[in-house]
Amino acid sequence: MTGTAAGTAVGAVAGAVVGVSAEAPAGVARGPAGGRPEMTEVADGVFAYVQPDGGWCLNNAGLIVSGDHTALVDTAATEARARSLREAALHVAATAPQVLVNTHFHGDHTFGNFVFPEALVVGHERTRTEMAEAGLHLTSLWPEVEWGELELSMPTLTFRDRITLHIGDRSAELLHLGPAHTSNDTVVWLPAERALFTGDLVMNGVTPFCPMGSAAGSLEALDTMRALAPEVVIPGHGPVGGPELFDETEGYLRLLQDLAQQGLAEDVDPVDLARRTDLGRYARWLDAERLVPNLLRAYAEEQGEPRGSRVDMSAYFSRMVEYHGGLPACHA
Repeated sequence: MTGTAAGTAVGAVAGAVVGVSAEAPAGVARGPAGGRPEMTEVADGVFAYVQPDGGWCLNNAGLIVSGDHTALVDTAATEARARSLREAALHVAATAPQVLVNTHFHGDHTFGNFVFPEALVVGHERTRTEMAEAGLHLTSLWPEVEWGELELSMPTLTFRDRITLHIGDRSAELLHLGPAHTSNDTVVWLPAERALFTGDLVMNGVTPFCPMGSAAGSLEALDTMRALAPEVVIPGHGPVGGPELFDETEGYLRLLQDLAQQGLAEDVDPVDLARRTDLGRYARWLDAERLVPNLLRAYAEEQGEPRGSRVDMSAYFSRMVEYHGGLPACHA
């Protein structure tokens, strides 16, 4: 995994960086590098909660603090990890979060909602719909993970295009930029602090994942995020960075589209195409096996499939496992 500009960008923007390491309770597995989650102030009153190494189900969350007012951005995949996030949040905030924003419906970002019962959960209208439809299905993909006693806690306030959230004297704009990673992606933009929580529209050193959304839509979302001109970018997975993360993500997505056009022109199966593809610099990114489901979506789009349309994710996942030679590692 590349650590692009994590220390440089954060230090330049935030000045004196405050870090709080979260002591993981029993049941929380560390990533292969042995890193612990860390809550770091990346702009005035804006905190990133980064879970190394950023691979499958090891997502980032965030906290926005203004006096006694606190908002949380996303949670974590397992009960133990969500409780660690709560402890870390209470180290830097006077009160538990009153509002919790889910950037999309995936369980690594939402399963921990129930650990924050005080919070009003906010999300895009399709985030609620797809959470209800998916339930706890993610847990069946990696049954060896200690998920804990999970309870679904879905958004009780939903929006369609955008909504402004006021946290004390801070304002955060919630913008729907899908279909891209999923059909229901939300970014959290703090214009005064020039900080952007991207959800999984952007990852750092981790392979993008767009089979539930759109490759073309992901590129459009990047253009929209660039136009905001953020100085700090908190990705859905991987270290905090800056706007250079948009360029890195775009490079992968452009390659993906080129590969799909080539594969269709030559009538090559996506798994066979993935096997013969040299990903170059992107091969170093975590979870490179996502190339297969990404190609399957890109093939479908090239053939006229609408953005964000439903696909057989079980079949996509099986083809990824076929390519990878086994189940990808999940260290949640």
